[in-house]
Amino acid sequence: MIAPTRLYRPVGEAELALIEAAGWRAFPPRLAEQPIFYPVLNFEYAEQIARDWNSKHEDAGVGYVVEFDLTGDPTGRWPVQIAGGRTHQELWVPAEELDAFNELIDGKIRLSATYREGRMVGKAE
Repeated sequence: MIAPTRLYRPVGEAELALIEAAGWRAFPPRLAEQPIFYPVLNFEYAEQIARDWNSKHEDAGVGYVVEFDLTGDPTGRWPVQIAGGRTHQELWVPAEELDAFNELIDGKIRLSATYREGRMVGKAE
């Protein structure tokens, strides 16, 4: 049996509310101008985006990191992409495949960390 794969996603206030509305079990559909859903492979990269982008540029001034497990290894279907530095590892999931991706979520999506105006203000243990 293949162990689950842990992934992370930096999100803003609106996306977090949609995840909560889905019972913490699925990511919301992409907007028309968002053809790719990109979860990331490590907390540090997700933190960088949530802290340095979402918490400073989103209207609400807050950014979050959520973490979740996928059944098996998703990299056979969605290869790892490097978006900048070597720790900037993402999966690029086409928007039309997000339902299939959501079906692979093992358990619930969990809130891992919260950032306001570039500072961490909460971290799950």
